[in-house]
Amino acid sequence: MAKTSTGRDFRPIILGSDENAYGTARLFREAYPDVTPLLVCKHPLIPTRDSAILSLRAIPEFDNETVFVPALTEILTEQKREYGKIVVVPCSDNYARLMASHSDRFGDLVANRFADPALLDRLDTKDRFYALCDECGLPYPKTVIASPDERRTAPDGMGFSFPIVVKPENSNGYEYLHADFTGKKKVFFFRGRAEYDAVIAAMDEAGYCGNLILQEFIPGGDDAMRVVNTYSGNDGKVRFLCLGQPVLEEYAPTTLGNYAAILSRYHEAVTDAIAGFLNRIGYVGFANFDMKFDSRTGRFLLFEINSRPGRSSFFVRAAGHNMMRYLVDDAVYGKSRDEIVVNRETALWTAVPKSVLMKYVSSPALKKEIAGLWRAGRVTRTLFCPEETSLKRKLRILRYYYSACKTYKTYYFDKEALTR
Repeated sequence: MAKTSTGRDFRPIILGSDENAYGTARLFREAYPDVTPLLVCKHPLIPTRDSAILSLRAIPEFDNETVFVPALTEILTEQKREYGKIVVVPCSDNYARLMASHSDRFGDLVANRFADPALLDRLDTKDRFYALCDECGLPYPKTVIASPDERRTAPDGMGFSFPIVVKPENSNGYEYLHADFTGKKKVFFFRGRAEYDAVIAAMDEAGYCGNLILQEFIPGGDDAMRVVNTYSGNDGKVRFLCLGQPVLEEYAPTTLGNYAAILSRYHEAVTDAIAGFLNRIGYVGFANFDMKFDSRTGRFLLFEINSRPGRSSFFVRAAGHNMMRYLVDDAVYGKSRDEIVVNRETALWTAVPKSVLMKYVSSPALKKEIAGLWRAGRVTRTLFCPEETSLKRKLRILRYYYSACKTYKTYYFDKEALTR
C-alpha cells in the first residue's frame, strides 16, 4: 500500500488553468485530501476560478519561454523549502514542451521526469512521428505534411481525395494559439478545394508559419474515435493505461475535435500495442493518444500522441482509476509495479448535459447505454466537485456547463455526411 501523505511529503504544481488543469487538481485532492495543488498559469479560466480545492498563481505571459523558466524556477525553489518533493504536471502541449526542454534547468527541484526533448521532437513532428509508427508497426491515416510554401498546392499531389481533415502541426502550440485569422479552428473538415483555399489564404495573411497536416478523412462519426491515456514511470515503463470511446466531440471552432463525452472501454489488442510502443521508445510521464476505427479495414488508425494528460482524461476517474496516484507512487514514494494496470470497467464521463448527449449522439445503442449508466450513477463530470461550496462558482459553472446547448445548436454538423 502506498504511503499516506502528511500534506508535506510533496506538493503538486499544475501548469494551466483549463478544465484539464482543474480535473488534475481534483484528482490530487481526492487521492490526498491533505494536499492542496498549486496551479500556475497565464490567467485563470472559468474552470479554476474561485476554487476551494487549489491555490492559483497567475503570471502574465507565463506561456512564453523567457518568462516561464525563471518564474517556475523561483516557484520551485520556494516550494522545495516547505515540501519534501515537488511533482509538476503540465496540462497543455506548450507547457509539456517547455518542461521537457528545460528539465535540466530545474534539476532535483522536480521529482518526476519528462520525455527526452529529442524523443519529443519525434513525437510532436508529424512526419517523424509517423516514421516512428512505421518502425513500430502502428497504422495511421494517409497523410501529407505541407510547409507554408507548399500548402497552397498540397491538395494537388496528396494521393487521396476530398473530404479531408486539416490541422496545424500543433494546434495547441504557442505559434498557432497566437495566430489570428477569420475562420480559425483547431481542426478543419473540408468537403472541397474552394473551402480549403479560402482558409489557407486567411492563414497566409495572418502570417502563420507552421506546417499543416492534410489527412484522408476516415469514414465514421464521433463514436468511431478512440482515446488512450497512460502513465509511464521514471524508469520508462508503462504503469497504467485506460482506453475510452468518445461518443460526442465538441464543435465550437476553438475546441472542435476535443471530446465532450467518453465511455471507458477495454480493448486488449489496442492497449497491448500502445503499451508496447511506449516501452520500446522509453517514454516517461503522462501520454494521450487519439485514434479512429476504420470500418473499411477493421484497423485502428493512430492520429497523434500528446505528452501530457489528455484534456478529457477525467474519463479515467469515471472508470475508478486515479492517474495521479501512479505519478505519486512512482516519483514521490518510489513504489514499483511489476504489471501494467489496464482499465476493464465501463463508465461515462461527460462535459455536456444529458440532454445534449441524447440529442446529438447518433447511435441508438450508445444512447441506451448512456441512459443506463446515468440511472446506475456511473457518470462523472469534471467540474462538479463536492468540495466546491462557493455559490458564485456554482452559478458560473452551471452557466458554462449549460452553454453547450446553444453551442451545439449553432455549430454541430454530421461528420458522417461528409462522405455521402
